[in-house]
Amino acid sequence: MDSRLSHEGDQVRRRRECGECKERFTTYEAAELNMPRVVKSDGSRQPFREEKLRAGMLRALEKRPVSSDRVEAAITRIEKRLLATGEREVQSRLVGEYVMNELSQLDDVAYVRFASVYRRFEDVNQFREVIDRLESEPDSETAGRQADAFDA
Repeated sequence: MDSRLSHEGDQVRRRRECGECKERFTTYEAAELNMPRVVKSDGSRQPFREEKLRAGMLRALEKRPVSSDRVEAAITRIEKRLLATGEREVQSRLVGEYVMNELSQLDDVAYVRFASVYRRFEDVNQFREVIDRLESEPDSETAGRQADAFDA
């Protein structure tokens, strides 16, 4: 009878009517989207696991003043970006870059924590360089460019 998008466009709400008894009811339909497999640096392939993504982000955000709602929203954005690639497989490096981008918008300390493990910092000077770059950027522009601090 009627179809509409609901829940941020992720579902279709359909109002239906039974052909036999004429009873009306509502159904919700969502596309079953398969997350791409993750290709690790050693060439092995693993299924994408949301729990692993969440655990890594929460480890970086431990004891930081970031709400769980903001963390969940960041995880959703990462998953949507991975789905938007349209690929069956993505490099683990891409997932890490997406995480760093989201953490840079959530909390500078969490960003540096995650990056230090992800980029395998070997001495305090690497921390100092990144922190100096973060401090030299204006706050309004920091979120969009923090991931670039490691590429220099």
